[in-house]
Amino acid sequence: MTVMLGAYRVVTSVLEPLVPRLLQMRVRQGKEDPVRWREKLGETTTPRPAGPLVWLHGVSVGEALSLLPLIDRLGAERPDLGVLVTTGTRTAAEMMARRLPEDVVHQFAPVDTPEAVDAFLEHWRPSLAVFVESELWPNQLFFARQRGVKLALVSARVTEKTVKGWSRFREAAGRLLGLFDLVTPQDEVSAERLGALGARIDGLINLKLAGDPLPHDAKAFRRLSAAVGDRPVILAASTHEGEEAALARWLKDLPALLIVAPRHPERSAEIVGALRAGGHAVAVRSTGAEPGAELGDGVYLADTLGEMGLFLRLADVVVMGGSFAPLLGRPVVGGHNPLEPARLSRAMVAGPDDSNWQAVTAALVEAGGLAQVGSSDELRAAVYRLLVEPAVAKSMGASAQRLARDAGAQVDRLMEALAPLLPERAS
Repeated sequence: MTVMLGAYRVVTSVLEPLVPRLLQMRVRQGKEDPVRWREKLGETTTPRPAGPLVWLHGVSVGEALSLLPLIDRLGAERPDLGVLVTTGTRTAAEMMARRLPEDVVHQFAPVDTPEAVDAFLEHWRPSLAVFVESELWPNQLFFARQRGVKLALVSARVTEKTVKGWSRFREAAGRLLGLFDLVTPQDEVSAERLGALGARIDGLINLKLAGDPLPHDAKAFRRLSAAVGDRPVILAASTHEGEEAALARWLKDLPALLIVAPRHPERSAEIVGALRAGGHAVAVRSTGAEPGAELGDGVYLADTLGEMGLFLRLADVVVMGGSFAPLLGRPVVGGHNPLEPARLSRAMVAGPDDSNWQAVTAALVEAGGLAQVGSSDELRAAVYRLLVEPAVAKSMGASAQRLARDAGAQVDRLMEALAPLLPERAS
């Protein structure tokens, strides 16, 4: 262990007694689950499944959702294995509660202090731990390795900012990355960055390229379809701060109903205030309102969790949120997964910020499955064309869907890469 990592162990040990108080404060702020927050201390009342167990971790919503195809494949091919999924955020936990199979256990990941990590590992005793994207917590990794747990970092994504941060502790970064038995970055850029930090690269796998169409409630779809009537629908999907009001302003008076589905529904009150300040009528889904004719050219705010599949199916055109920060003078977000609308054959328009999805966005643009715009005028023109020329929208959606199907082999490759690390089948 390097000097830096040894100091980290000491500091986290010293600060550990303060962690319960910090978590309780976050409970009062609504940032932690008031019933389950002690899971972050490694404590649980949930029994461990019998037999060998695989631990899968995705810190937030996007990472956790990307695990679902792998979870399904493990259930189909290795039903002898127990599966534990951990997340870090309350929103991700609520999403997983709706999406995980009944026999898969969910817990909050432990904070990276020695006692919490040790208690977590002592209870769950995983044979293999799979971390998605960029989770490098020293105590978790070292304690797991000491217990003989195999470690995999998959679908890894490393930003330039992360590399700059770790470059000051290059020896420690190399030591941590060397603990992994398998490292599969999302793309060549992340592979290059991880390699520069000392990782051994075992191929490229991007779990966010895999997956089935998002699910939906058929009864809710019929009800909302009736409320929408024959109006075309523009869906602003996974929007961030500032985008809701801007998109409503830029798309105002187009011949369609605008539905806004924010990335973080807990911002609902803030979004309603911004939209109404801009002169827009607003109906809010979480209050039970529906987008009836009385809404006129207002905005329907879809501020609920787990219903993106429903609103994607209602949409004639999808505007990808998280991609318009450069037009608003805000910090970049990096965009969101354009393959989710693509799997449902939806025409898409995205802004200039695709930093988290550059390769996928470029492939979709080249295939004719997505229009990328650089200004509010270009956005309005692109959306208007797709509304008034439905044949063009249909062709764009079909092109996007074909590319999404081609991207679906990621789980096959991951299962092949994980095979040597999985526990042997029971005889």
